[in-house]
Amino acid sequence: MSLYYEHTIRLSGMDADGHGICKASALLNHLQVTAALAAEDGGFSREQLVERYGAFWMLARSWFRLDRPLRWEDEITIRTWHRGGKGALMYRDYDIYVGGQRVGESVSGWVLASLEGHKIMRLSAIKELAGTDGGVLCKNKTLTKLRSPKALQEVERRPMRYSDTDINGHVNNTRYADFACDALDMETLEQGRFLSTMQIGYLAECRPGDMLSIQTGEQADGYYVCGLDREGKSRFEAELFFGESLP
Repeated sequence: MSLYYEHTIRLSGMDADGHGICKASALLNHLQVTAALAAEDGGFSREQLVERYGAFWMLARSWFRLDRPLRWEDEITIRTWHRGGKGALMYRDYDIYVGGQRVGESVSGWVLASLEGHKIMRLSAIKELAGTDGGVLCKNKTLTKLRSPKALQEVERRPMRYSDTDINGHVNNTRYADFACDALDMETLEQGRFLSTMQIGYLAECRPGDMLSIQTGEQADGYYVCGLDREGKSRFEAELFFGESLP
């Protein structure tokens, strides 16, 4: 038996950029909302894990691929499931539909951390995960650390501010997608091209007052973007690829 959760939303003007295309940060937000609803439905939401196990979910990596751009007022259905509770990293898979047709997919990697000390916990400790994976729906894709090109160029120094934060007091993970898109000046993207694939690695938390050196480089028909702190430590990394949309 395959277990999955579905969530349908209509993309609004707040999700779209100046070309009417859904921003990467907005898509990631909708994917994470769906993941949170699925976890709650399955009995292993953040609130339930805090109460029962003194633990919480942390997003480590995310990836998506789109066959065509998602547009303002598209009604999208996100179907999601997880791959089981073994090891330390739990993968969650997603399929994205518009009008009953699959137009994209996504994979995210989550770790379970203790409230005290943020120590990584084994997923096997969470009995609610047993027998609730997606079965035959589960994807094979895994998310590994990205490889940085040798030549990187600093495009800006970006301060982390209040408006970047979420309930945890640190920079919300969807904001890093905005940082990466800004670094590539996506407002100048030529007509007919769109961000078709993106992977982000969340390497260390940022808080208001932190400053990131945003650096970019080209590789393998795509672009690499990272944010380095004052000590030169990478706080996030991203890889972006662009495709052509049909008329």
